[in-house]
Amino acid sequence: MSANTIEENKQRGHFADADSLWLFGYGSLIFKADFPYLDKTPAHIRGWTRRFWQGSHDHRGTHEAPGRVATLIEQAGALCHGVAYHITPDVFDHLDYREMNGYLRFTTTLTFQDRPAADGLVYIATEENTAFLGAAPERDIAAYIQHKEGPSGRNADYLKDLAAALRALGAHDDHVFEIEGHLLALEDNGR
Repeated sequence: MSANTIEENKQRGHFADADSLWLFGYGSLIFKADFPYLDKTPAHIRGWTRRFWQGSHDHRGTHEAPGRVATLIEQAGALCHGVAYHITPDVFDHLDYREMNGYLRFTTTLTFQDRPAADGLVYIATEENTAFLGAAPERDIAAYIQHKEGPSGRNADYLKDLAAALRALGAHDDHVFEIEGHLLALEDNGR
């Protein structure tokens, strides 16, 4: 599968005829909501875990030196915390462009703290896309992203912003926080 998924997402069309729907954010969508939304609330999804396994050629890296950003990996029993946005389908053009580097729209059930569960959308970069970098030890991921940068800024800032946003939600993520710890140690050591 190509890393550019804009056309494929348009063909998927999930909820295109709905007046509104829920969108689950688990990476940069938590801390950078650059689209209009009707409501925003903490949420989680089951059976998925957040991993820094997706390459970023367009936002936090370049084609020559891709960064690493979050995607979701299926894992039985896992719980992934994030933010749900109540949106209208007219934001798909913006979201499909923003998430075009390997991410596809999938439907999922979102669980909320203050209302009944609902079906919604989530963008996931599966391992079939050409930008997928795959698993690596957290220490190696920290070293890899430390000096990467793209049009949307430093890859290290993406990690730090995500970690801060998860803490603000009261959500713990071993993978993200361990990478952050290694990154901060590298920065403290001047590497």
